[in-house]
Amino acid sequence: MRSKIFYLFLSALAFTGCIKMPDNEEMVKEQIAGNVKSVFGTTFDSEHDWCTTSSGEISVNKIPSNIKTVKLFAYITEEDGETSILSLNESDINGESEVKLVYDAPANNLGLYLAFISNDNITVMEAKGDVVSYNSGEKAGTRTITTEYTLPSVTPTIGSIEDSYAAKRGWINGEKLYSASDYSSQKIDVADYPKDFKDIFRVVVFSYFKNGRNYNNLPLVIESGFYNDNCYPITTGDEPILVSPMYKCDGCLKTSDGYGYEIYNSDLYYYYFKENDPEYIANPVSFLENLPKYKAFQFSDIYSKKEDDVLTKKGAYALIYWGDGIPTEGTAGSYQFPKGYKIGFMVRAKTDFVENGKPRKQGELYGDGRLNSNINNYSECYFTSSKLGNDGPRSAWITVNGKMLLCFESGTDKDFNDIILEVEGGVEEIINIPDIESNFYTFCFEDTELGDYDMNDIVIKARRLNTTQVEYRIVACGAYDQLKIMGINGNIINDNAEVHRLFGINSGYINTVKSNAEPVIDVVNVDQKFSFLNEDTQPYIYDITTGETICLSKKGQDPHGIMIPYDFKYPKEKVCVKDAYGKFNNWGENRVTSTDWYIYPTEDLVF
Repeated sequence: MRSKIFYLFLSALAFTGCIKMPDNEEMVKEQIAGNVKSVFGTTFDSEHDWCTTSSGEISVNKIPSNIKTVKLFAYITEEDGETSILSLNESDINGESEVKLVYDAPANNLGLYLAFISNDNITVMEAKGDVVSYNSGEKAGTRTITTEYTLPSVTPTIGSIEDSYAAKRGWINGEKLYSASDYSSQKIDVADYPKDFKDIFRVVVFSYFKNGRNYNNLPLVIESGFYNDNCYPITTGDEPILVSPMYKCDGCLKTSDGYGYEIYNSDLYYYYFKENDPEYIANPVSFLENLPKYKAFQFSDIYSKKEDDVLTKKGAYALIYWGDGIPTEGTAGSYQFPKGYKIGFMVRAKTDFVENGKPRKQGELYGDGRLNSNINNYSECYFTSSKLGNDGPRSAWITVNGKMLLCFESGTDKDFNDIILEVEGGVEEIINIPDIESNFYTFCFEDTELGDYDMNDIVIKARRLNTTQVEYRIVACGAYDQLKIMGINGNIINDNAEVHRLFGINSGYINTVKSNAEPVIDVVNVDQKFSFLNEDTQPYIYDITTGETICLSKKGQDPHGIMIPYDFKYPKEKVCVKDAYGKFNNWGENRVTSTDWYIYPTEDLVF
């Protein structure tokens, strides 16, 4: 919808050229109001400003010299109630101890946070107020175990040896599982995590590895590079290696059978080897399959049967070095690993869950996907539905606030959130810092005063890359009129560029009926105090065909131009925004309700 025409008292100064004033402005207003009511079927709040964005500035000080980048991000709710973390601004520090970050954020965000990123860690803090002083909260890197824990006083010995499920099924002849004689004496008392860390954990980890059956996080695991051959931390030989269960979620409370309580009925195993072993080099999979597998602990010693979606630290277990040979019952172990061993992990599912007369949740699940080919394709096993293929990994690493976290997929949904363990002490760190993507802001315009309000005549998506750069993307044009985008002043998108021609055509719909063009992208330098809410720097539309100008809607106007602080799915051609978004009218009628309307699309009506 075209905005109210600029009143140009001096046509010689008009930057869009002379625009003819309507002969009867009140009549035009009545026509517009009548069309709005006809299209939307309601009357909108007369004080509505059509803004769902807040803005501000945060000063950050006491930044240590090892920090390379500071990111300010928002914790937001997305579609289906899931959450994301999205960067609002960032600054490369270059040795500076202070920085100021201007931001625009969804007004209904769940919190603002700062990420301090170094070469080997990410420390996240909630931004409580306009001035924030850096506080590491946790020591960057693995902790010195011996100063914080009391190791068991008993000497561990092998108490039992049994065949693995894989051996019993004939997959790996002779694969043996070894257990210590007494795990109650092996459990180490530890302090629980502080609430601040638990809050940060849920914000960062579950926004990166989204939690639930609808999310396939396997591409993130592959992208990190820390899978299969590279999933193994290496022993340093200077102190014990401790593993602490910190989170489990197996859906045990959702059904009467508790999905078989699969994690409660599972054990964590580990194995170790030297990477330069000639047999490993010759045939890695066969070599790893035939290594002894040692039980670290059973999850039922940590969690109660019906605990679910629980984040807590109740105990730790030191991995035991049992020597390099084949142990026998009574073999003594040591809490000190020599240097240079790779450590691998396996979860052994041994629930008695039965379906159609067959146990469906029994088998060894390795973090190294190369060892899962049999169980992933076993027709009588529940795990065949995981679609992990022959060598899909089940473990993922992530680094948060100095903690090295092992995220394990023990089920079939590939969210890598079923089991999360902290691994600390005598291992080289695996540094996988979660990427925080930039938040997109979507500008949607109507190009006719008596419009259909599909809000796609021009669609621009913008994101702030850092303190001095903004990226703009023209993603759609649902108009035949010749249009220019004003106010951006980039090298590509500028006051002299007609939109259709930027896409290489003369006229027609672009990305509103079908996907037919890549976005037009330009990166523009901005002032450090730049804000998307500043009218002086907001994009607006000039219609060459009609000679009229379309700006973002102001208070009391109809919604002919709106900015959404979100990667917005705009309506398809000729689909009114109220139909594409069922809560839009609620927001239009009362500006303080349904302010998150834009995360509830009708999927088949949006582009």
